[in-house]
Amino acid sequence: MPPVLVTGATGRIGRGVIDRLVAAGIPVRALTRRTEAAAKLPAGVDVVTGDLTVPASLDGALRGTGAVFLLWTAPPTTAAAVVERLATHARRVVLLSSPHRTPHPFFRQPNPMAVLHAEIERLLAAAGIESTIIRPGMFASNATAWWAPALRAGDVVRWPYGAAETAPVDDRDIAAVAARMLYEDGHAGGDYVLTGPESLSQAAQVRIIGDVLGRPIRFEELSPDEFRGETEGKAPRAVVDMLLAAWGATIGRPAYVTSAVADILGAPPRSFAEWVADHADAFERAPIPSS
Repeated sequence: MPPVLVTGATGRIGRGVIDRLVAAGIPVRALTRRTEAAAKLPAGVDVVTGDLTVPASLDGALRGTGAVFLLWTAPPTTAAAVVERLATHARRVVLLSSPHRTPHPFFRQPNPMAVLHAEIERLLAAAGIESTIIRPGMFASNATAWWAPALRAGDVVRWPYGAAETAPVDDRDIAAVAARMLYEDGHAGGDYVLTGPESLSQAAQVRIIGDVLGRPIRFEELSPDEFRGETEGKAPRAVVDMLLAAWGATIGRPAYVTSAVADILGAPPRSFAEWVADHADAFERAPIPSS
């Protein structure tokens, strides 16, 4: 069986895809920009160097592959040249995209990443490549970046739009679905929005973290302007404004929830509480230094 090429091989999703392909007995080729990354990947994985910003560097990695997991981690300028090479070498491409086609206000706000994803999808279709699109909604792992720093320091989360509802999806479920798409037939042309099993407000997600940790955690509502002030210099203003617009647009509506993970894997998606329990260390208070 020809190897599957995995881009973004050392990130959370890419590494998860590799682990599941290896477990299924599928030969794997991992694309990385640094040769030292080989030490972090499972034994038996063929690690090759290449860079999406240098399309010619992909030729060796693509030669002899059967399928490619494409997780775009570069500026858009080389997308057309990369897709041209994929069309020459690969039989199947699974693209990690975003739910920009989903008719829910949370996903309809201006978003540069969604624009990029739409263009890559267009290029794949124009090239006639057999492709499958997976569209994760809100990642459960965002909680680590958003709330873990505050919870390691105390018991209060200061955040806007506590009533805004999302359906956080576990990275491991995303990776498992992608792996199936890469080696299992019957998904050509598929387009799947991946979500967690339930709609949860942001305040409820914080409360679940507290329940799992066994700590009372208080959610303190911030106004959008207060949030902009608190994130100044810590996050790009465009990203902050995009998130505020998305959260604000969904107030009063439940999150968009699909059955795609269960339909594909034959098991229900992991709940947010399960994700928190498996990553509880990220939220634990920092130890007090001994004097």
